[in-house]
Amino acid sequence: MSASVPDPPSRPSRAGRDLRAAIAVGVVLGAAIILSLLMLRHLFIGIVAVAAAVSTVELAGALRRGADIRVSLLPVLVGGQLMIWLSWPFGLRGLLVAFTITTLGCLAWRFRLGVDGYLRDVTASVFTAAYVPMFASFAAMLAVPEDGAFRALCFMIGVVASDTGGYAFGVLLGKHPMAPSISPKKSWEGFGGSMLTGTVAGALSVTLLLEGQWWQGALFGAALVCSATLGDLMESVIKRDLGIKDMGNLLPGHGGLMDRMDSLLPSAVVAWMMLFWLLPQ
Repeated sequence: MSASVPDPPSRPSRAGRDLRAAIAVGVVLGAAIILSLLMLRHLFIGIVAVAAAVSTVELAGALRRGADIRVSLLPVLVGGQLMIWLSWPFGLRGLLVAFTITTLGCLAWRFRLGVDGYLRDVTASVFTAAYVPMFASFAAMLAVPEDGAFRALCFMIGVVASDTGGYAFGVLLGKHPMAPSISPKKSWEGFGGSMLTGTVAGALSVTLLLEGQWWQGALFGAALVCSATLGDLMESVIKRDLGIKDMGNLLPGHGGLMDRMDSLLPSAVVAWMMLFWLLPQ
């Protein structure tokens, strides 16, 4: 009887990831978000809350591993949930009050570890609270209006289209790095692909789902491309500064959940502002 031949190991793509695993995880996450929005849009807020909590833990762990920075995790986690859930009924006022409470909690919680590194740790704690749950709260606020499910879908479609176009054009055509010292694999050709696919996706989604004008959707999509690209670069800077490759290892082919939230977090803020301006309730 012949010996069985083991399956060949999965090879990473030119982007440095296991492409099959990355696609599978992306499809599962995307399906869960779409179903939550179509079935009961407030489930989407719950998904945002869970994602923010997991990402907060990952970022705090990365700061501890890379630079021995101690985030006041309990106040940030509790305050982060307050931000998301208070932003649902009370909007920006609820978010601001919750963020202020979180900041005060971080300042007080760090007392127990003494003076050494106090300012560094408190600064990192407030940064974590703003970067993850505060930004994520804007995604939750997208789902609050009557057409909130479609607003949130436009946001997700725009970011996914930007990431997909940037990946495809970057792999196939990328020759000119945008920021070689920060993210060597991110190219201007990839950014052009992101702008093309993101703008088209924005125009189509806003027109078909929100009954807006095509130019409003194109402007919305272009803004999301810029914010998503900025988010990618911001997280690359953080990881390079900390000397780590990934924020975590929760998602096969992706690293940690925070590694997938990089383009979504700042884009949630931009999406909420753009739709509030272009298509007010």
